[in-house]
Amino acid sequence: MPKSKRAKVVSLTKVAKKTKEQKNALLQEVQENADKWQYCWLFEVGNMRNAHLKTVRRLWKDTARIFFGRGAVMAKALGTTPEEEHRPGLHKLATQIKGQVGLFFTDSPPTEVLEWFADFKQPDFARTGNKATRTVVLPAGPVMQQHSTPPEPFPHNEEPQLRKLGLRTRMDRGVPTLDVPHTVCEKGKAITPEQAQLLKLVGIKMVTFKVGLRARWEAATGEVAQIEGQEIGAEEAQGEDAEAEAEEAQMSE
Repeated sequence: MPKSKRAKVVSLTKVAKKTKEQKNALLQEVQENADKWQYCWLFEVGNMRNAHLKTVRRLWKDTARIFFGRGAVMAKALGTTPEEEHRPGLHKLATQIKGQVGLFFTDSPPTEVLEWFADFKQPDFARTGNKATRTVVLPAGPVMQQHSTPPEPFPHNEEPQLRKLGLRTRMDRGVPTLDVPHTVCEKGKAITPEQAQLLKLVGIKMVTFKVGLRARWEAATGEVAQIEGQEIGAEEAQGEDAEAEAEEAQMSE
């Protein structure tokens, strides 16, 4: 007999128990890593993209451990007061855990970490709610895809989608064509869902994923050093999908 596809009733007490167990496991894991590594960095992310954060995890897989999200649990694991801190000085880092931030444990020298993250920047497509960093105008003529070099015209079967996104195109020898220039977005204005989709279709990347280091705890001294010049601006944290991306990335590897 095949198994019934009816929705099964799950006790909320079981869900709550599982959630509590997961939090306790994460708390313990953070503390174990605080005991293991020489440095713990507090970081934030600009233009959050889970794929790029996974790249950071992969590139540092053998020399660091990263935790992202679930700030309340991470703060509790480190200890927010001198009496509760897991190791001397950690409460100075824990009290700075606010919003979507992460912990980066490593033995790598601070200069190496600072230089690596200052250099690691990944261009990506803007999302709904991001502010346009420049005005984008598609010129009259064939609508071109900029994913390749040199750019190529859109195929004929893409024209319905282009028109749906606001382009007044016509077919010219099987190629979607504009008779007049079309302004996709204007610098400084919030990007709409249609504009975000059109920019992605055309192949124009307007934002940059980056990691901003905010503070560093050193096990040997218990001191916490503040990092200047790597702050993530409010605009870089915007975008309707940013919170969803952060929730998906709330895990350690």
